[in-house]
Amino acid sequence: MLYMLAAIGAICVAVLLWRAFVASPEQAGEPGERRIPRPGRPSRPSPIAPDDDPDFLRKLGERKPPPPEPDGN
Repeated sequence: MLYMLAAIGAICVAVLLWRAFVASPEQAGEPGERRIPRPGRPSRPSPIAPDDDPDFLRKLGERKPPPPEPDGN
């Protein structure tokens, strides 16, 4: 019984390793079956954090009120 469980475990590990490292998507299916490639991620720009966005920082500088002028007493 123990040998059978070890054999099943070894077969499972071998299949997982084979699928992970050897098999290409064309080889993983049936011999006559064509696999449809999965679409990649859409190519949209990633969002920019406000502290990395130069336009946002420039607008902050424009909105900031000028420092108060010291009195000339």
